[in-house]
Amino acid sequence: MSKRTGANATSPIVAKAVDLVKTYGDTDSQVTALNHVSVDFRRGELTAIMGPSGSGKSTLMHCMAGLDVPSSGQVFVEDLEVSSMNQKQLTQLRRKEIGFIFQSFNLVPTLTAEENILLPLQIAHRPVDREWFRKVVGVVGLENRLDHRPSQLSGGQQQRVACARALMERPSVIFADEPTGNLDSRSSREVLEFLRTSVRDYGQSIVMVTHDPRAASFADRVLVLADGSITQDMDHPTYDDILAVFAEHDDPDNGPVSVESADAKEA
Repeated sequence: MSKRTGANATSPIVAKAVDLVKTYGDTDSQVTALNHVSVDFRRGELTAIMGPSGSGKSTLMHCMAGLDVPSSGQVFVEDLEVSSMNQKQLTQLRRKEIGFIFQSFNLVPTLTAEENILLPLQIAHRPVDREWFRKVVGVVGLENRLDHRPSQLSGGQQQRVACARALMERPSVIFADEPTGNLDSRSSREVLEFLRTSVRDYGQSIVMVTHDPRAASFADRVLVLADGSITQDMDHPTYDDILAVFAEHDDPDNGPVSVESADAKEA
């Protein structure tokens, strides 16, 4: 399987936010979801974004993927300014440069696993590279499940179908919104191993929002958001490193951020 080569693959930066601000509501009840965030996402890395509910992590990812529009600031993917694009341009960009993996899988229930994986290519009227398809299917370990519909697959298998679908178009960057949020610990590990393999062996760039410190420990880099700002930027943190950061962010009213639920999933 060849290394990923994006539109500007010579640059070490695949995507970036510049002074990003996102507010909701009117002046009297305005909420700031992102507070002048600037961050680069490096090519060929798995980056995890963590933080308590309302910290801005999903808003940041949605703005990066062109699914939400910032109030001010700029978003770039492969040096293309996403934040200034109209809907038609965004659609074209997402078909070529951006992949997305949803927590809820977003598979078409009447289609087989193979048909779901190939659906974006068919919608875009692009030819299917069968050799690439076989390699992607091999990576996710679904060779014997391609003729099964989503209802016949486990949650982990469904999410791996969604991962394969995102990878089939060879996007510059894949954004994953809580990709293991609906999975048990075994299925979570299957999906995370696949994501890490895609990065390590095939040069894919992935940005993943997660509440789970164990999921984040699979990442090359972990960003922690609080109140719309980046408070931590860690390279190759261990699980214990991440737990230590969230121990410092304990909320006296609500207890440790995310750690309790993560441990419960492992139990």
